[in-house]
Amino acid sequence: MSDREIALIRASLSVVEPFAGEITVYFYSILFARYPEVRPMFPPEMDTQRDRLLRALLRIVDLADAPESLVRFCGHLGRDHRKFGTLAAHFPAVGECLLATLARYAGSAWTPDIAAAWTKAYGTVAHVMISAAEEDEAIRPATWPATVVHRVSRGHGIAEITVRPHLAYEYAAGQYVSVETPWWPKRWRYYSVANAPREDGTLTLHVRAVAGGSVSNALVHRAAVGDVLQLGPPMGDMVLDVATDQSDLLLVAGGTGLAPIRALIEEVARRGGRHQVDLFLGARTSAELYGVDDMLRMAQRHHWLTIRGAVSHEHIPGIRGSLPDVLAQYGPWYEHDVFLSGPAQMIVSAKETLTLSGTPAHRIHHDPLETPVLATS
Repeated sequence: MSDREIALIRASLSVVEPFAGEITVYFYSILFARYPEVRPMFPPEMDTQRDRLLRALLRIVDLADAPESLVRFCGHLGRDHRKFGTLAAHFPAVGECLLATLARYAGSAWTPDIAAAWTKAYGTVAHVMISAAEEDEAIRPATWPATVVHRVSRGHGIAEITVRPHLAYEYAAGQYVSVETPWWPKRWRYYSVANAPREDGTLTLHVRAVAGGSVSNALVHRAAVGDVLQLGPPMGDMVLDVATDQSDLLLVAGGTGLAPIRALIEEVARRGGRHQVDLFLGARTSAELYGVDDMLRMAQRHHWLTIRGAVSHEHIPGIRGSLPDVLAQYGPWYEHDVFLSGPAQMIVSAKETLTLSGTPAHRIHHDPLETPVLATS
């Protein structure tokens, strides 16, 4: 798209953004009214789905002048939407209702030029998503049934759930997957895989029960060995291959953000321990600093792994403070490739601290902050 078209799209989005909540409600209302056949594809309660639509729209606009990143993001969306039963025929209906919604809330600011720019942008996004979905369909299923084979409670509302997919499930260490439970059909939630690929094909998920979270509470408190879940395709680019060859690694995990970090450590070990790895774990209190014992055992097996834990709201022997503050104390890290995982606020603060201390931005890796895995329920 031209610079002018991108500017028009961003300007019009700034006009309607104050009405974000109303926009998503109106969009789905007219979509279901005009095309009732698509309603069964969605869950009865639409709050989470509306939020995801808005985040995806904002992400697409943000990437409008970064074609490679935009294509990668839209490709992920296209492959992931296969699990909903999305077909190429659905895209014109969505585009029609999206533009009608934007026009309604932009009011007099909606001009023919803006309409043309949005039409072109949506056409591009739809083309990439459809192409990615068609290519994906030729090589793998839309979803994978997976049986729960092991479950361990870690306390503080956290459970480790291991599943065995019925079909081969290929993914890379550091990626995350969407999960549907039998108790809440069509409600997909995202969780990071806590292990590198195993010979037996099993995957372990770290799930924290979120207050009011239907899926997370079902997985933590209800799931049992023998239950069958559904997995969507693997997603995310926070994988070891984005790191510079032979560079040292700084891994930073807050809360259940330990899951993909643990997977990355296992992947380093699988590749022969070619990196020196510094791992920082953070939590509010020592009791919430879960997974430390497992990580310490891994450090005993691997000379290249160093573990440090920090708490921010408790006076105990050892390191005290937020992860960004602790990173600043132990730095600099400008020669490391950095992987961050945890609450979005922690990632933002840690990234700022590292950048200010000289770590190049291109060597700091994390999933996009609007990625659903960062706010699962």
